Amino acid sequence: MHKNTKTRSASCASCELSRDERICITKDGTGPKNCPTLYRRQVLKEANKEYDLPEIREFARQASIQEAECYANRHQRPYILQPSKTRIVEVCEFAKKMGYERLGIAFCIGLAKEAGMVEDILKANGFEVVSILCKAGRTPKTDIGIKDEEKIHQGTDESMCNPIYQAKLLNHEKTHLNILLGLCVGHDSLFIKYAEAPTTVLAVKDRVTGHNPLAAVYLSHSYYRKVKHPEVL
Repeated sequence: MHKNTKTRSASCASCELSRDERICITKDGTGPKNCPTLYRRQVLKEANKEYDLPEIREFARQASIQEAECYANRHQRPYILQPSKTRIVEVCEFAKKMGYERLGIAFCIGLAKEAGMVEDILKANGFEVVSILCKAGRTPKTDIGIKDEEKIHQGTDESMCNPIYQAKLLNHEKTHLNILLGLCVGHDSLFIKYAEAPTTVLAVKDRVTGHNPLAAVYLSHSYYRKVKHPEVL
């Protein structure tokens, strides 16, 4: 397991400053002792240098344009945020901005119906679509050392999820942009590791909340308090 040995690790998630007080937002703002805007200047410099690469610069430029276009009436003053575009619309628009024509969908078999609907939407927007589900290839779980008691359906020849095959198949098909739909925790990480084309996420898997993982986060102080107290059986 990776351990950070730095004495001042960045922790933006625990910053207590208001938005208008933060140096990452306001030129005259400030930050705590572990603020990465203030105290990781060399790392920031190295990161920003990557935008000198033409293809990276254009990708980031179009992503930023897409971000702004997801809000309506930006000319109004004072301006109040008015979100106007869904994620699926945003994916389609960004892909068109980048000139992508061939899109890949890597999906969980548990979201096969949703994958078909997404494929229909992408095709209706003029894209070529290559899709592959997690169980493609029918590689047995025993090939990676899974014991029978570790299977979902014990006593069966259960196929493993194979995100590496999903990634390599889409690499072989030379997709321009890949879309993840409901891959398991860890499997999604392997797909991203092995995919050659840029990857975006349309939806993540959460078996309990209907694929809305923030529901448990929002309720972690009430009905889902258990997520903050794993020690309590």
